[in-house]
Amino acid sequence: MDFWNTLRLALRALARNKMRSSLTMLGIIIGVGAVIATVSIGQGADYLVQQGIQSMGTNAVFIAAGSAKPGGARMGYGAVKTLTIDDMQAILREVPLIKQAAPAVGARAQVVYQNQNWSTSITGTTPNYFEIRSWPVQSGAIFGQEEVDSAANVCVMGTTVARILFADESPIGKQVRIGQLPFRVIGVLESKGQSVMGDDQDDRIFAPYTTVQRKISGVTWLQFINASAISQEASVAAVAPITALLRERHHIRPGDDDDFFVRTQSEVADLAASTTQVMTLLLGSVAGVSLVVGGIGIMNIMLVSVTERTREIGVRMAVGATQADVQSQFLIEAVTLSMMGGLAGIVVGLVGSRLITNLLSWPTLISPTAIVIAAIFSAVVGVFFGFYPAWKAAQLDPIEALRYE
Repeated sequence: MDFWNTLRLALRALARNKMRSSLTMLGIIIGVGAVIATVSIGQGADYLVQQGIQSMGTNAVFIAAGSAKPGGARMGYGAVKTLTIDDMQAILREVPLIKQAAPAVGARAQVVYQNQNWSTSITGTTPNYFEIRSWPVQSGAIFGQEEVDSAANVCVMGTTVARILFADESPIGKQVRIGQLPFRVIGVLESKGQSVMGDDQDDRIFAPYTTVQRKISGVTWLQFINASAISQEASVAAVAPITALLRERHHIRPGDDDDFFVRTQSEVADLAASTTQVMTLLLGSVAGVSLVVGGIGIMNIMLVSVTERTREIGVRMAVGATQADVQSQFLIEAVTLSMMGGLAGIVVGLVGSRLITNLLSWPTLISPTAIVIAAIFSAVVGVFFGFYPAWKAAQLDPIEALRYE
């Protein structure tokens, strides 16, 4: 018997019990849909993290005060006073892989405009910080080197702060009070959204680092340095010479811990990628269990079908059907159930991913690879769990089958 005749017989047999066939496919539908939806959540999370990493700037190298254990736990961050502007100048002078760098001093203060006030982060830096971070202004302008040298009371706002304090009013040229000091707003940055750590990058104000050091924080050291390498490969290669240079400048003896730590964009990206891959694999594996359960359901129903159609099998064998014909028919029935459920599951997964994005505002990214793998896996499930019932049907004795009531 050729394949198409066998397929036609299999479809006719499935159509005789539409409700049972539909319920049997339900396990596969749920399994495939869950796999596609969960993988799309994981892919969306990875895309979101990578976008956040890209927002850190091109070929970024991050140098922070404080030590870091191998596991990543920071010790003394923000309290170590050994990182200075002279260190930054030495890095630019003696590490040719670094093309530019910007200091950063952080503080937190209450910002007041008329009857509005907001507690936000104040970052002191230099003009090239915004170039390193690839962070253009939305309106107005950033401060220049002249304002840095004179420790001028000027600032640039993120969009969150500007929206809260000024609503629909333009902040440019307006005066706000940061702590007890008046500052003139000269620019508003474009929105960056959330960082890799989940904080709002737009909820901050930038001012000359000299102003923040002398008038807000009262410190002479730097909390961190944002640097940019000449290429992505150079950012990784620059870690060793920067570390050696700072250890020498800070008089750290061999064997003693660094009082700073250096991170690159690549390290952060690799760590984030491995984390999201583990999450995606975990979610996909949990959803894959549904496919196995659906396959067990197919085996169960096919065994019942073999029992119910024992006499039919006997008649077919009596008129010339071979064991291979009978086995093919039942195997095709199982694969057809699984594949139909897989196709319906793909639709459910695509719709579910869209609903997750629209209702929960969680980014999802449909992976064509996940769709193909889910479809192939559903077919494999049909073959694997349909083989035994098909084999059992083919092993029936025709005479005993004809006598079966």
